[in-house]
Parts: sequence; C-alpha cells; structure tokens
Amino acid sequence: MTTLMKPPAVEAAATPPKKLASGLFDPKLLLTSLPDALRKLDPRVMVRNPVMFVVEIGAVASTVLAVAEPSGFVWWIVGWLWLTVVFANLAEAVAEGRGKAQAETLRRAKTETTARRLTGSGTEEEIPATALQLGDRVVVEAGQIIPGDGDVVEGVASVDESAITGESAPVIRESGGDRSAVTGGTKVLSDRIVVRITTRPGESFIDRMIALVEGAARQKTPNEIALNILLASLTIVLLLATVTLPPFARYAGIDLNLVVLVALLVCLIPTTIGALLSAIGIAGMDRLVQRNVLAMSGRAVEAAGDVNTLLLDKTGTITLGNRQAAEFIPLGGVGEAELADAAQLSSLADETPEGRSIVVLAKERYGLRERTTGELPHAHFVEFTAQTRMSGVDVDGRQIRKGAAGAVTQWIHDQGGTVVAQLGEIVDGISASGGTPLVVAVSKEEVARPLGVIHLKDVVKPGMRARFDQMRAMGIRTVMITGDNRLTAQAIAEEAGVDDFLAEATPEDKMALIRKEQEGGRLVAMTGDGTNDAPALAQADVGVAMNSGTSAAKEAGNMVDLDSNPTKLIEIVEIGKQLLITRGSLTTFSIANDVAKYFAILPALFTAAYPSLDKLNVMGLHSAESAILSAVIFNALVIVALVPLALRGVRYKPSSASAMLRRNLLVYGVGGLVAPFVGIKLIDLLISVIPGIR
Repeated sequence: MTTLMKPPAVEAAATPPKKLASGLFDPKLLLTSLPDALRKLDPRVMVRNPVMFVVEIGAVASTVLAVAEPSGFVWWIVGWLWLTVVFANLAEAVAEGRGKAQAETLRRAKTETTARRLTGSGTEEEIPATALQLGDRVVVEAGQIIPGDGDVVEGVASVDESAITGESAPVIRESGGDRSAVTGGTKVLSDRIVVRITTRPGESFIDRMIALVEGAARQKTPNEIALNILLASLTIVLLLATVTLPPFARYAGIDLNLVVLVALLVCLIPTTIGALLSAIGIAGMDRLVQRNVLAMSGRAVEAAGDVNTLLLDKTGTITLGNRQAAEFIPLGGVGEAELADAAQLSSLADETPEGRSIVVLAKERYGLRERTTGELPHAHFVEFTAQTRMSGVDVDGRQIRKGAAGAVTQWIHDQGGTVVAQLGEIVDGISASGGTPLVVAVSKEEVARPLGVIHLKDVVKPGMRARFDQMRAMGIRTVMITGDNRLTAQAIAEEAGVDDFLAEATPEDKMALIRKEQEGGRLVAMTGDGTNDAPALAQADVGVAMNSGTSAAKEAGNMVDLDSNPTKLIEIVEIGKQLLITRGSLTTFSIANDVAKYFAILPALFTAAYPSLDKLNVMGLHSAESAILSAVIFNALVIVALVPLALRGVRYKPSSASAMLRRNLLVYGVGGLVAPFVGIKLIDLLISVIPGIR
C-alpha cells in the first residue's frame, strides 16, 4: 500500500550556492567571436531581435544622412550607433562561442572507428561505424571504442566515459539492468560486451550534444518570446512618440534632424535588455553544460527555475545507496568486544556492501584488525546467499552466524538453542526506527545462543538537510520516493529533512503523484535512471535522466546528467532560478536606465526654447549635442559592461518572492537610475572639449 506522509517540520538553514568561474573576457574567445558578431549584422538575422533591428535601421539611415550632409557630430553619432549593434551581437556571439568551444572538444571525442558487427549466422564482420543501423549488434572488447549508442545485451565491462563526462573514473556497464546504456565514442577498459545499437547514423548522443551546445537547435522559450513581445511593444510606442517630436520642435524653433531623432529613439527604447536577452538564455544552458548537464531545450531550463515540487529517489540520491553498520547492540551478559569480534569473523565471507561495513565498523570502533579469509586457513567460511540470508564461519570449535533475524533465529533453534525475549525487543526497536537488524549467534559444544544485534541503517548523505532547507527557503516542496516500507521511509525522511515522502512507490504511484501536483498548478521536477522511471520522467515538467541509465529513461527526460549524480537536480533548479532572476534583474535595470536618459536628453534639447525646463537638466550637461552624444555612448558602453553579468548570471540567494522583488528594485532599479546620471555626466565632461561638438 502506498503511503504519502508528512514528517515533522525541520529547522531552516541555508547553504550558499556554488559559484562558477566565468572566464568571460578571454581575448582568444573575443577574437573568434567578433567575426560572428559582424556576420549577425545581416538584417535577416537581426529581424529576430526587434529592438536591435530598429537600432540597425536607424544606424543605416543615419549613415546615409552622414554621407549626404557630413559633420563631426553626425559621424560620432553614426559610429556609436553601429557600435551599439555590434556590441549587442558580440554578447550573443561570446555566449555561443563558449558553446562552440565545448562542441569542438566533443568532436575530438567522436573519432572514426570500425565496428565488429554480428551477422545472422553469429560470425563477425568489420564495417565503418558510420554504416551501423538501428538494431545492429556489435562486439566490443578491452581497448576498443564503442562505435555507437546502444544497450549492453551480453556481458559486463568497465568503460571509460571521460570523453563524455570529463570524469576519469571508469564505470561498470552490464546487460539486463539500469546500467546497460553505453555511449558511442567511449572506451571499453576490460572484458567483452555485445552492444545493440539504438540510434541511427547522425543521431547519436554526441551528435545531439554538439548541436545543443552550439545552439543550433535552440528555440526561444515562452518567457523569452513574451519578453520580446513586450520590448517590441515598448519600441513601437516610443517610436510613435519620437515621430511626433519634430512638429513640436519646429514650433519651438528647434531643428531636429533625422540623426538626432534616431539617437533619441535608440536611447529611449529598451536597448540594454534587448541586446542581452539572447545571451542570457544561451548562458543559462551553458551553465548547465559546465555542470555536465545537457538540457534538451531552453524551455527545460526555464521550467527548472519555476519548479514548485522536487521528487527525489531515496537510494543513491538522499542516502549513500547501501545500508551500513551503525552500531553493535549486545544482549545481557555479552560484552561489546565479544559481539564485535564475532560480527567481524562472520562477515569475512560476506562480500555485500553491508558485510564490508560490518568489518570496517568493528575495526574503527573496537580496534579489531581487519582480517581476511586467507589468514584463517583451517576455517570453513559460509558465504552469504540470498537463499540462506546468512553468512558465517566455523573456526576454533565455534560456529558463528550472522544474518536476517528470522534466518538466524531458525538456525539457533535447529542447533538446539533458545532465543531470549530481549533479542526480539531489540530487533523490533531497530525495525520500528527504519533500520535493518542483523542477528549474530554462536554455537559451541552444540549449544547455540544469540550474542546480539547489528544495526544497519541507510546513511543520509552529508549536507542533505541543509540542501533541503535551502529548497524550502526557495518555496520548493521536496518529496522523497522509495519502495521501502512506511516506517523505514519515515525515519529517513525525518533525518534528511524532506517535506513529504512516498513509501512503497510503484511507477504508477509516481505518475499519479506528479499529475496530482500538476493539477494544482505546480511545476514538478524528478530524476530517474530506469526504464520504469521513463513514464514519470516524461510526465514531469523537468525530467533529469542519468547518463548511466537506460536509453528509455534518457529519451523520456528533457535533461541528461552526464555525471549520473541524482543530487544534481537541486543544482539544476538553482541554475534555472538564476536564469529567470538574471533576466528580470537586467530588464529592471534597462527600464530604469531609460527613465534616467529622459532627463539627460529631453531637457537639453528643449531648454533653449523653454528655459523653465532647465530645472530638469539636473546633470548640467554642456549642450544639446553633447547630451545626445553622451547618452548614445553610454547606451553602447553599458551593454559591454553588462555582458559579464548576463553570461555569469545574477547570484541567486534563496528568499521569499517579496524579498527578491525588494532586492531587485533596490539593486537593479535604483542602480539603473543612478548609473546613467553618473555615466552620462562623465562622458559629457570628456566630449565637451572635443572640437566640433558644442
């Protein structure tokens, strides 16, 4: 029966998010990005960015006028208008350039290889890897490159996936499980495997990675489209307002030529955010790639920023994945050292992670030297099996057994011994706390008796409670999913600090929970690696598949974690939120920036005709010409100044929505108002001494 429970509230804490190095102004990257920025001046490319397209049209018209009626002032304006467009393109080109550099690394991993394809008769034929078709089976042995994406259908091998993940530690891939998927371009280090190809030529995982990191398949997200529409609307409104100025200027006896009008329009429309919007989106996906997470679309990154509910698997995500020995509990009349010695001896033939942890605990807590089976040549070891659920050793006239409570209790009875009531109480207590009890018993001179109990428990990964507290501060609800019973699930949930848990979960239960959350208007993220996780990964708004998982899981999710680290889901949410906050912060800055520029240009233009407007010329700019040129120059330079922030992202601090809004307005709203006043005034002081500009 599936149980959805809520553990007691836990105290709040926060861990600062990880900060990425930006490496933004690498001279080599800038040099390679500049030609791309110039190529983007093509109107067919620029039209996709309505704001900057208007600036380019204005720059073209101003250039024509400057050729017809040349003057120093006009050429200064024309030069800075073109620089504004180039700087905007450079921001996007630098963001794309970082992806292209990563794509080149992936291309080097995609070498031309041959494949040993199995024929219908069972023989092998050597063909180019590019000739492999969907469903082909190939043999790969130690030292050979896996020729294409597929699933291991025979054998087990150690595989070097550093070409894909960047991690040097080899991983195990084997048939018949959730660790069967292999990637073309990776190298087999040991043994022999047979791989069934699961992709067509040109559609491999590396091919998709290259296309995605280069941005070739990148489409604008819904939020980005909505913001583009808003910016285009503001541009149209301000364009109409600017067009109506000449009649008023003529009436006041002021000559407003086309270049001045273009400069005015460029300074008043939201060019800053218009120039940086695309770079912000590309950089968001790039930050995920830096964390070895491949997002299949920008929409997935945005959705991660709006996630309300996180579903996390218990084993391997919240806990270390294997139960470990936590303590030895002796029965009355038995010393702890005696129990520890017997527990260690009986676990020497138990090669499971649990058995190894018992040997380690006895060594670390009781100073018992770690022994091996080879040191006891006259001993008879009983290996652990799933059938007997016990392991042990017969040595020095003693029979020692360790295993599941029921199995060892039955062994004691079979040996003619008895079980005291205290043993049952200890076993029940450990089970009630969510742990696993293992009983240790000894039989000497045909008298069997229990010595005590080993308490095995799932070990919660260090720092998990702080991470979940951090999620809570973001307003995100965390739900642990496990197939364990309710008592075990409740104990782990309370220790880890998750908000809810789903016990005894089936694939259908996961789907039902996701749909229930989504019906309430919430966005859901989950992680998984098995074929049974595929339906839930497809249903979730953010489905993060592990690279070590099955092909079905990777196809179903909209992100792939190349490191196969389930806890990275928390970082993905943080990066998504950072993307949204960066976009909102720079939009706030851009709009506030434009408000300040009104005070720089309009009073300077009309003060001569209407002296009372001089009160609004709070900057005390030198002249109308210097005011316009100063604003145009500042408008271009502020784009360059904000490129690092757009690519690196605004630092995200978990807090409430009202606190984030208040911080956004104070830092980027007030900053957007103050920066132009200071910047334009400084530029005005510099250019006022230039001949030809009064």
